[in-house]
Amino acid sequence: MKALVLKEYTQFAYEDVPMPQLGPQDVLVQVKACGICGSDVHGMDGSTGRRIPPLIMGHEASGVITKVGEEVTGWMEGDRVTFDSTVYPLDDWYTRQGLYNLSDNRQVLGVSCEDYRRHGAFAEYVSVPQHILYRVPDSVSFKQAAMVEPVAVSLHALSLTPLRLRDTALVVGSGMIGLFMVQVLRAAGCSQIIAIDLEDRKLELAQRLGATTVLNPQRDDIPVSVRGLTAGRGADVAFEAVGITAAIQTAIESVRKGGTVTLIGNISRSIELPLQMVVTRQIRLQGTCSICGEYPAALNMIEKGIINVDNLISATAPLADGAEWFHRLYTQGNDLMKVILNPT
Repeated sequence: MKALVLKEYTQFAYEDVPMPQLGPQDVLVQVKACGICGSDVHGMDGSTGRRIPPLIMGHEASGVITKVGEEVTGWMEGDRVTFDSTVYPLDDWYTRQGLYNLSDNRQVLGVSCEDYRRHGAFAEYVSVPQHILYRVPDSVSFKQAAMVEPVAVSLHALSLTPLRLRDTALVVGSGMIGLFMVQVLRAAGCSQIIAIDLEDRKLELAQRLGATTVLNPQRDDIPVSVRGLTAGRGADVAFEAVGITAAIQTAIESVRKGGTVTLIGNISRSIELPLQMVVTRQIRLQGTCSICGEYPAALNMIEKGIINVDNLISATAPLADGAEWFHRLYTQGNDLMKVILNPT
């Protein structure tokens, strides 16, 4: 089969590779669409340490089952599916507690690090265990289904955050996850959704998708502006979707006393934290990791039009042209949102 292989850092080859091995509880999926995630773009140059070559990346995908393992039940050839980005063990302590995203020995599709290498879906076929599969509704296209993973990431962040009807929410960073965060907060019934970004183009899109106010740090004093919108208190909750010191500090400075800051972005390995502000204002600071069962809700919201994924897709292209699109995202990423590659 053909695959897009990261041969060396920043160097790709579209080449023939062996078909994936199929275990007794695995299915073989013919990949119809796979999105380029920001983590793939950041990982291709070695900066994250989680895309060690050689590797077939890709974890935001959908397709059709073409073969099932001998112990697979409930799935058959021809089923339209998507799948979780996390391959997790079923007999793990965390999985049994309903926290499979934190399970020991979990692997992420399209990731290679010191602990494991798991080839992903930038290929004509990928093998995945049946317990991470989800059925794609007939009215949802393969391209739309390839967007389920980032929607589910936003839903998981929401599920961890104490949010009441009519609360004010701040979203720092209006990239892919931030824009989905705006939409899920709108669906959750927030009275105000304040979106922050350095690019007006992204802020305009955030406003079209449900943000009630947009602010740009290059011209707005974010904490002062947020307090002005909230009777001097600050936002009830903030979602940080960048992962750098400045953005995290903005989120912390903009929530009210007793508020919650949920950290989604993880570009930086470490950041500077205004500790005394967090402690003396009793701010709840928490991380959110990946997804933990939110795929069905994400698929349902896409199917019903509650979440708009189409407006965030910048381009679709053949997998054979994947290297060119990776380099465009790497060098001109601010001009693009999601790029979907079609292997078949």
